[in-house]
Amino acid sequence: MVVLGADTEVVLDGRLFGKPRDPADAIRMLRELRGREHEVITGLAVVEVGVAGSASRQETAAVTSRVRMGDYSDADIERYVATGEPLDKAGGYAVQGLGGRLVAAVDGCLSNVIGLPLTTTRALLARHGL
Repeated sequence: MVVLGADTEVVLDGRLFGKPRDPADAIRMLRELRGREHEVITGLAVVEVGVAGSASRQETAAVTSRVRMGDYSDADIERYVATGEPLDKAGGYAVQGLGGRLVAAVDGCLSNVIGLPLTTTRALLARHGL
């Protein structure tokens, strides 16, 4: 059996921005990100599970993309947070959803920013026969 695990973090000035704790935390994150560039890093792990649950082979990878946020207003942030969308997203935004309006540019893998870098994932799984 092969198990795939992945998690995504937003990094600004060396600080991790995970998922917001609540709407106020999402507002804080989006204010800090406004008009700035940050990194989106997804860590991947593929583990081949052997007999009796022991890991027989494992491989990891990390993918980094750079995202530049737009110069949106506090009212834009409040309207977006009121939708509930940012509450389960690293950095408090979903580029593939309504939060895409807040993003000015993505440099690198867009699917990484969405949450799963597909090219790297495909390559890892192929090396494990999938």
